Amino acid sequence: METALRVRGLSIRKLQPQETPPYDLLLLADPSRELVNAYIAEGECYIAEEQNDSIGVFVMVPLTNGTVEIKNIAVREDKQGHGIGRKLLQEAIEIAKSNGYKSIEIGTGNSSIDQLALYQKCGFRISDIIKDFFVQYYDEVIMENGIQCKDMILLRMEI
Repeated sequence: METALRVRGLSIRKLQPQETPPYDLLLLADPSRELVNAYIAEGECYIAEEQNDSIGVFVMVPLTNGTVEIKNIAVREDKQGHGIGRKLLQEAIEIAKSNGYKSIEIGTGNSSIDQLALYQKCGFRISDIIKDFFVQYYDEVIMENGIQCKDMILLRMEI
């Protein structure tokens, strides 16, 4: 899954084995460092940089039957709302296609309204709901947009 993308000063590259993952970004999308470490070990982490400053990240993990999952995608808070998340998703889709995957999945919380909208605008469709996922796997209550995050909304795209 090699790539390097440059868009208006934005470059996206694969995290090198000797590099420390950008936890400040990864923990924006997933508050469990333990889970983040587990899926980084299983997949590949990509970093979006602007003038050598990390501003975005995504992690892709191969599943079975020609499917890859985006396990984490985040944009630094001061850079959100500028189309960077969409660029990260588009790059992830291109990486999946170039590596022969037939479908790509992404999951988010029921309270993640902006993310649900973005994923659907990019062509993902809701495929499943895992009830009480965030209640079962996270120790602390997660609140977002005034809504308790309880259920995992899974979205899928055939590519």
